[in-house]
Amino acid sequence: MIQKELSTSFLREGRNIFGGAMITVTKVNVTKDMAVCKVYLSLFNTKDKSALLALIKHHGKDLRFQLGQQLHNQLRIIPELQFFEDDSLDYIEKIDTLLKT
Repeated sequence: MIQKELSTSFLREGRNIFGGAMITVTKVNVTKDMAVCKVYLSLFNTKDKSALLALIKHHGKDLRFQLGQQLHNQLRIIPELQFFEDDSLDYIEKIDTLLKT
């Protein structure tokens, strides 16, 4: 549920807040006590991925608030959101390039 709602939030707010960057939520890990949620993101259509990730982290409280508005009936606790870049696609592309040469 969290992954789906965050994906929807990034789709809606991506154009306005994040400068048109395409942000995909690839994986979400929630601790057993629902206190922390690690969100892994793939970032596309941006020149500076680290600056975009910093901007996402800056807007983390707003995203958590929106998540709470959407899931307040389903979840008792809305976890703290921690954002990380998922670089698995870059790693796969690098391996693929090495194998082709």
